[in-house]
Amino acid sequence: MFEVILVLSLLVVVTVLFATEWLPVDIVTLLLLLVLLTTGILTTDEAFGGFGSDIIIMLASVFVLSGAMRETGIVDAIGSVLARVSAGRSENVILTVLMSSVAALSAVMNNTTVTALMLGPVTGLARQGQISPSKLLMPLSFAAILGGTCTVIGTSTNVAVSGYLERMGERGIGFFELTPLGVVLVLAGIGSMLLFGKRLLPSHAEAETLTEGYGLQQYLSEVVIREGSPWIGKRLSDCDFGDLDMRILSVVRDGAKLAAEARTVFRCGDMLMVRADVQSLMKVRETEGIEIQPDAKFGDSALRPDDHEILEVFITPLSGLRDRTLREVNLPSRGVTVLAINRHGHHLRRALSHVRMRMGDLLLVQGSPENMDSFRNSPDVAVLGELNPGLHRGKKGIVVLGAMLGGVIASATGIMPLSAGLLAAAVASVLLRTIPVHRVYQVIEWRLLILIAGMMALGTAMDKSGAADLLATGVVQVFGFGGTWMILAAFVVLTVLLTQPMSNAAAALVILPVAFSTAEQLGADGRTFAIAIAFSASVSLIAPFEPSSLLVYGVGKYKIADFLRVGGTITLLLVVLIIAIVPLLWPLYPGP
Repeated sequence: MFEVILVLSLLVVVTVLFATEWLPVDIVTLLLLLVLLTTGILTTDEAFGGFGSDIIIMLASVFVLSGAMRETGIVDAIGSVLARVSAGRSENVILTVLMSSVAALSAVMNNTTVTALMLGPVTGLARQGQISPSKLLMPLSFAAILGGTCTVIGTSTNVAVSGYLERMGERGIGFFELTPLGVVLVLAGIGSMLLFGKRLLPSHAEAETLTEGYGLQQYLSEVVIREGSPWIGKRLSDCDFGDLDMRILSVVRDGAKLAAEARTVFRCGDMLMVRADVQSLMKVRETEGIEIQPDAKFGDSALRPDDHEILEVFITPLSGLRDRTLREVNLPSRGVTVLAINRHGHHLRRALSHVRMRMGDLLLVQGSPENMDSFRNSPDVAVLGELNPGLHRGKKGIVVLGAMLGGVIASATGIMPLSAGLLAAAVASVLLRTIPVHRVYQVIEWRLLILIAGMMALGTAMDKSGAADLLATGVVQVFGFGGTWMILAAFVVLTVLLTQPMSNAAAALVILPVAFSTAEQLGADGRTFAIAIAFSASVSLIAPFEPSSLLVYGVGKYKIADFLRVGGTITLLLVVLIIAIVPLLWPLYPGP
């Protein structure tokens, strides 16, 4: 009984840590494995067996193929076509074309990657059609999430569930086995958005200028260097502006606006455009030879030196800037100055150099055209409102699709397992130079792989300790009055709710052992329960905690209430469809 209590306690602790993000999910997962090992609940082979699973190979291969598609510009090409097709069309047509194309793309690519790649083009499409971006971005994320339900590689959850089935001695999920119900869910999502979702979406008017949009007006000031200033003759890098919490944006000298660079030497009469709060300005006022210009009015042009430009970019899922501070990455060395950061609709205004950047953060940056071109073409960021012209590489995209199709056909015809087919496609993509070798290790989401391997070990611990049987008995006692169908429905709802504090794949892997144990007690088909859990883990649109939703959350200026209102209503419909259709396509009881 001790082992049961320990495993269930670990499950609660892990869920809380995932929800609060007090520690990174990969660290939490590794700590979980250490506890399971040191307490003797799992052996070394059982704890680390997931890392050698073909699930990990499949997911890594899918990440590489998705990265190759990004590098070859397939998504940008689709964005260009989408912009041409939607030009001058009604909102209904734009939503239909957008959601259907994104869902189709997400069926063979990681949905977070699809959302990140389409975010810039869709924002540009909204501005082109004079539509509030908030009317298109939530549909974009929902389409990417639902599109992943259409194939076994469309989402990491499906891959994880397929691998669990094979470990239980069952047949894995076929590549297109989920497609019929997946298409139904996609159509239901599009239909719901057209019928009522678009009316529930907020409409936020865009700010006339980026200065206004980032709330910089009240934080911009003009500081004039007068005779006697200790700054005269010093380089910008030698002046300790960190203590003043002040950022020099540009220098006006003899009527010309210059970039504020580390080697800039201050002169008497220079007028500095600075970004600082009131307290910092009061400190500056006390400095001898410094004069603050009163009642200065600013627009975007005030931020930009004559030979510089301003871009609004966001941190991509695989960005090398994630979890690092601006001081650590030293963007000024790349000729890029960060003026402001927006996170989930909130402007971070103080001590930007110490802010640890997260996926989806919006950055207002400035630099010379040459530096901006280099920055916008890096995998670290994507520019809002435009395609990434540097990624188009002709027919290379067709090569990636051909490699993936070849791997799928090879696995479907029994020539090799799906994991081997996807691995062969990924290797072929590298050999054919559709993605640079150094990028291969950058595009793989290592945290997710660690998370899934760890959750597989937790599932093994639940089986081995008897915790799964105990929970299964409780489920049967509570919901048994309604029969097997009612119990299946309970697991669907429980999975949807558990995906709020946990990732989709983690929630599915935690529920699966209990579901299989329950099916065994009922004499039902565990495979049907697993399929239902795979779908229900992938359709939770209730809150912006799924990575695809997090990406659009800040850009669209959404509130959690917006997701509850729109996503919650659509999720309820999708749950009803899953409960009703899964038993029709996958019988509740095994055949003779």
